[in-house]
Amino acid sequence: MENGIHRVDAAAAGMSARALARISDHFVKRYIEPGKIAGALPVVFRKGSLAYFEPLGRMDIERNKPMRDDTLFRIYSMTKPITSVALMMLYEQGHFQLHDPVSRFIPQWRDLAVYQAGVVPNFMTRPVDRAMTVKDLFTHMSGLTYGFMNRTNVDHAYRKLDVGAGEGRTLRTMIDTLAKLPLEFSPGTRWNYSVATDVLGYLVEVISGMSFDAYLRQHVFEPLGMHDTGFRVPERSAERFAANYSRGAGKALKLEDDPQTSVYLTPRTFFSGGGGLVSTAHDYLRFCRMLLNGGELDGARILGRKTIELMTRNHLPNDEDLTRWALGSFSETANEGYGFGLGFSINLGPARTATIGSAGEYAWGGAASTIFWVDPVEELVVILMTQFMPSATFNFRGQLKTLVYPAIVD
Repeated sequence: MENGIHRVDAAAAGMSARALARISDHFVKRYIEPGKIAGALPVVFRKGSLAYFEPLGRMDIERNKPMRDDTLFRIYSMTKPITSVALMMLYEQGHFQLHDPVSRFIPQWRDLAVYQAGVVPNFMTRPVDRAMTVKDLFTHMSGLTYGFMNRTNVDHAYRKLDVGAGEGRTLRTMIDTLAKLPLEFSPGTRWNYSVATDVLGYLVEVISGMSFDAYLRQHVFEPLGMHDTGFRVPERSAERFAANYSRGAGKALKLEDDPQTSVYLTPRTFFSGGGGLVSTAHDYLRFCRMLLNGGELDGARILGRKTIELMTRNHLPNDEDLTRWALGSFSETANEGYGFGLGFSINLGPARTATIGSAGEYAWGGAASTIFWVDPVEELVVILMTQFMPSATFNFRGQLKTLVYPAIVD
C-alpha cells in the first residue's frame, strides 16, 4: 500500500517514471513556489496500474498544512458526471427515454417559453419550438442557464431570485422557481452551460423516490468504495479539508473558503448535482476507473458497457464541436474540437483540438480548477485536484496533457 491507494508503478503502466516526474517539477516550480496556487495532487492511472500520484505543496497555507494523499477537495462541476451516471442507472431500469419531455416528470414546466424582452418579473416570451427533453438536460441544450453568467436578463433573473443553493433551499424549490422564468433559447438549438445537471439530480429524486444524496450514497458511492465523497464534510474528516483560494491584490492568493468555517461543514438541504460534492483523488479515481472499465469496478456493476458508450459519444448535432453550438464563452472545456455527450466533453480528435491526446477522450472540470479525463484508447485516467478559483485562470488540462502523453512508452 502506497499513497493510500496502492503501489505506484510507472513501468507496469507502460510509462516512464522519469518523464512523469516532470509533472512535479512543473507544478512546484511554475505554480506552487511562486505562490500562484497553494498545492496540487495530480494522478495518472494507466492499464490497471497507478503510474503517478504525488501530493504537492500545501492544502492550507494559513495553517501550514501539507497536501495529503487523502485531502478532501471541493470538486464543484466534477459532480456533473456523477449525477449523469446516477440518472443513467435509472435509464437502464426502463424509467425514461432520452427523448421524453422533461414535463413528464416536472408537470409545472409544461408551459416554459423562450425569452424575447423585458426584465424580471415582466418578461415577453414566445413559445418553444419543441418541448425540452431529458437529453437536452444531459447535453446542456435545454435553454437553461447559470446566474453567474452575467450576460442576459434571464441570468439576471436567476441571480435576483437566487436560483440554486441557499439556506433552506431544496431541488424542489429550484424547480418551482425555474417554472416562472423563460428559457434563453428553444431547447435543442444552442449549447449553454447551466443548472441543467441540478435538474437531473431532481429527476433522480422523482424517479427513484429517494433524496438525491441518499441515492448517490446507496447506489454509487458505497458500491464503488467512495467513502469520502458527499455533500458535506463530516466532523471526523474536517482536518483533511483543503482551503480554497482565488487571486487577490497583486495576484497573491486570497482565501476564498476557510475549511474551518466552510458551509461544507454544515448540514445541507440543497443537493446540487451540478456542483455540490466534496471528494478525494482516491475516490474520484475509483469513479473514473469504473467508467474506463465499462461500468464495473471490483465486482460492483454501476452501468452497462453500452450505456457508457452512449454517454461518451458526441451528441451535438451533425457531430460538430462547441464552437458551432455554444451560446456563451464559459465552459469547463475548450470549445474548438470538443463535442459534448451525456455529461462529458468529448475529444473529437487531436487534429481538431490541436492538442496531444486521443479521439474519444471524455472529461470535465470544476470551478476550483479540478480536472479529469478518461482516454479509452490508452486505457488512461488523469486527475488533477487543487483548490483555486476561477478555473479559467490556468490551462492545467492542456499543460498536463503535454506532460502525460509523452511519458507513454508501451
